[in-house]
Amino acid sequence: MSFRWVFAQQDEDTRTSALKQKLGVPAKIAELLAIRGIETYDDAKLFFRPTIDRIHDPFLMKDMDQAADRLALAIRDGERVLVYGDYDVDGTTATSCLYIFLKKFGVDVDYYIPHRFKEGYGINPDGIKYAEDTGSHLIVSVDCGITAIKEALVAKEKGIDLIICDHHNVGDEIPDALAVLDPKRPDCTYPFDGLSGAGVGFKLIQGTISRLGLPKNVAYQFLDLVAISIASDIVPIVDENRILMKEGLTMIRKKPRVGIKALLDLIKMPREDINTTKIVFSIGPRINAAGRMGDATTAVKLMIAESEAKGKAFAHELESVNMRRRDKDSKTMEEALAMIDDVMDLDETSIMVLYKEDWHLGVIGIVASRLVDLYHRPAIMLSSVEGVIKGSGRSIKGFNIYNAMKKCEDLLEQFGGHEFAAGLTIKDGKLSEFKRRMNEIAYLDLSESSFEPELQIDTELPLEDIDMKFWKLLNQFEPFGPHNLRPIFASRKVEAVGVPTIVGNGHLKMKVKQGNSGVFDAIGFNMHEYLPFVRKETFDMAYVVEENHWNGRRTLQIRIKDIHQN
Repeated sequence: MSFRWVFAQQDEDTRTSALKQKLGVPAKIAELLAIRGIETYDDAKLFFRPTIDRIHDPFLMKDMDQAADRLALAIRDGERVLVYGDYDVDGTTATSCLYIFLKKFGVDVDYYIPHRFKEGYGINPDGIKYAEDTGSHLIVSVDCGITAIKEALVAKEKGIDLIICDHHNVGDEIPDALAVLDPKRPDCTYPFDGLSGAGVGFKLIQGTISRLGLPKNVAYQFLDLVAISIASDIVPIVDENRILMKEGLTMIRKKPRVGIKALLDLIKMPREDINTTKIVFSIGPRINAAGRMGDATTAVKLMIAESEAKGKAFAHELESVNMRRRDKDSKTMEEALAMIDDVMDLDETSIMVLYKEDWHLGVIGIVASRLVDLYHRPAIMLSSVEGVIKGSGRSIKGFNIYNAMKKCEDLLEQFGGHEFAAGLTIKDGKLSEFKRRMNEIAYLDLSESSFEPELQIDTELPLEDIDMKFWKLLNQFEPFGPHNLRPIFASRKVEAVGVPTIVGNGHLKMKVKQGNSGVFDAIGFNMHEYLPFVRKETFDMAYVVEENHWNGRRTLQIRIKDIHQN
């Protein structure tokens, strides 16, 4: 698949020159900083040296006083507390943070994660009843609760205090809870609203530690789990998250907790290699697998494990669940591709809506994402749970799938989500009309160019500029993630040196140079179709720069993202 290249705005000349002079860095490094909104020497210092002392005061968050006071009281009085989480990575890491924190103070603490299919997302009556039946006087919800209007009232009627820690968008009404911590509240003046659910839970831990008169660093022991949540929940890695992520990665690399170490050992991942990408594609999916397949408690048990034996046992259990998830995933993808080939004319289809009653609800969101990547058009995957059609949709730039579903809300029992991802339940007998209407909405909203994937490129870069000094500076841009993506460069009139070849499963491997530059190893994953013309002529390439470790040697490598003919 070839991309349309879209370059970052090039109106940064003045700032680039000033940064280059003040920082003493190459022009291209200064340009990358300017693109990311770094304007001054102090901005650059904070960007390159994000230290823990620069995180925000937790008491700037609305309701933190009440929340920290109440949780500190529960600790002092030895009350029973229930931590109520969500079944994804963010929810299970947040649950683990609060559980471990309270357990260390001798609190009689328990946790509750709703079953993905039997109970669904968020605080529900069964969870509140569990708190009542087990004698919990306080519920602390993490990564959920901001929409629990009725449930908050039920808890209140039962005499159970409720502290909500959430980071999702706020609806028209805020739950009537003892405290509602959510930086996205319209009446909250907290300086940063991009925290993960575990990040909000961490702020509560910070606030509670302050109320208990303990040193600030007591809270820092949870930053490894907070980092896993930040990476996995795809929140912006800027501002406070950049600091939390950097500190958390350092913890995982140097001294991971028992369960995380067991998981890393099992999948043979060197700790020193851990970064945002490794969490997103290796650690996060394994933790998430438990919730996707139904019961997320195994993920929590892994993260709160205190012995090596338990850590290894739960790591193996999670890996087994993940293998089942991958099998379901692969089978569903194959069936979806066959369905598209058999019954869809993509020239006449603006959105792919696919239904098979026995698809596993826990994997159809993943498959929808892969279909979007493959065909670059919106996709909705649907399956049946006890006769009710439920599903998950993913979208592309230019098509707000949540708003599209809102236009079909008369056909839906419920729906929710945001611009690029949404979940839904279809009313009985309305599937055909839903397919028709969604395709009509997508046809009107999207143009031919919408189906051409874009590749966002930071800047053109001469290959001769790439050396170890450039790499060391570029490496300090980490941790990468949303709002600070790994820089993508473009180089023109590049030529292959020697004979390009195909390795592995269709990967293009070659050596490249540009003019009088040095020669670089380059690999393009799943790019075998470009082999014929890179052997014959010069080409333009979009790529990222990486460091390759092999046999004790460190060399720079180019990972190709796209190739254009001159």
